[in-house]
Amino acid sequence: MAAEVPVVRRAWLATALVLAACGAPAPRAETAGCGPATAVVASTDVAPIGADPGSALPATVSSVDGRAVTVTDASRILPVNLYGSIAEIVFSLGLGGRVVGRDTSTTFTAAAGLPVVTPAGHDLSGEAILKLNPTVVLADESIGPPEVLNQLRKSGIAVVLIDDEQTLAAVPRHIRAIAAALGVPGAGEALVKRVEEEIAQARAALPAGTTPPRIAFLYVRGTAGVYLMGGKGAGSDEMIAAIGGVDAGTGIGLRKFRPLTSEGLINAAPDVILVMTEGLASVGGVDGLLKLPGVAQTPAGQQRRIVDMDDGLLLNFGARTGKAIQALATAVHESCR
Repeated sequence: MAAEVPVVRRAWLATALVLAACGAPAPRAETAGCGPATAVVASTDVAPIGADPGSALPATVSSVDGRAVTVTDASRILPVNLYGSIAEIVFSLGLGGRVVGRDTSTTFTAAAGLPVVTPAGHDLSGEAILKLNPTVVLADESIGPPEVLNQLRKSGIAVVLIDDEQTLAAVPRHIRAIAAALGVPGAGEALVKRVEEEIAQARAALPAGTTPPRIAFLYVRGTAGVYLMGGKGAGSDEMIAAIGGVDAGTGIGLRKFRPLTSEGLINAAPDVILVMTEGLASVGGVDGLLKLPGVAQTPAGQQRRIVDMDDGLLLNFGARTGKAIQALATAVHESCR
């Protein structure tokens, strides 16, 4: 993701925190022989469930803002949110040929050439959107401002908001909601089946009989001076649990994203530090990350056990979630065998 703060709500950045004190130390995961690793998904593109199935419209759906929205034309779709997941699902439904624009977070190959409607990071540009003449806009509450969405509604464009819960359990719900709004419920069910199977396969392949590693997710943007640590409800906790790890931020009482402090990170005592690839580059790579407060004093820092993953995949929770889990599990577990 190219924007300065792609996965952190602006409100979180202003929230202060007094970090919880460390409790009794948990058993340590084995770190000998480990080092930096990158989680890599074989393909950087999405795989459609099939050809464009055609839409059965009109379709009236419930938007999460309480509105009943009737979609009569899905020939020009604009899917936008903070994570890029809505666009990923639309393309995976086989509807990529109808998409007219993208957000900054949508970076997979099939969408990369589309016009960007979030020129100021993750704020929608009403002017840019209206120039694309979309017939339906799919978004969630992670993106705005609300004034632009209201402007689109007044222009006669159907605007459907999907809930923005970032959990594994929410992925099928998001797929079904998007498919219903676009009049392709059958393709939605097929995609749900594929995604659930891929997630199950990835989790079934996790190593058994090992001590779960304590993993801390750090959201860093050195160019913007943003240094945060994830906790319960940040989305990173879901991915860490999915690969058989223990979220170190949650373990010290963090919720969502909170400012990184040396005391908090040392108390969290992660065996692994997880970061986004662009974020790692923004602080000068592994060596630069180790210079941040507290990092070098953790078990992860001492072993240089830093795992990075593509910004457009790690906290996406879209149609490639199963593949993301598999890649992250390989980077965390296989590199230490």
